[in-house]
Amino acid sequence: MGSRIVTVVLLALLAAVQGQLWLGRGSLPRVSAMQQQLRNQNDANDAAQEANKRLASEVQDLREGLDMVEEKARSELGMVKPDEIFVQYLP
Repeated sequence: MGSRIVTVVLLALLAAVQGQLWLGRGSLPRVSAMQQQLRNQNDANDAAQEANKRLASEVQDLREGLDMVEEKARSELGMVKPDEIFVQYLP
């Protein structure tokens, strides 16, 4: 009778552990779903990083482009900023 109770208790514990493994909070299906969600989020992060790189490149081009436009305006057209004095030296 005593060994039968031990067997029943051990089977109940085994059933509880298996229940947690398949149906509980850290179950295999839930872990699999969370891994898929993590992969999706990583893909979205990679896409966002690429978009950020493109935007940063565009900003850098615009900054450099404005510097080039300003330099051309100064050298070719003789334009000056407010409160500047234009001096031209001819050899």
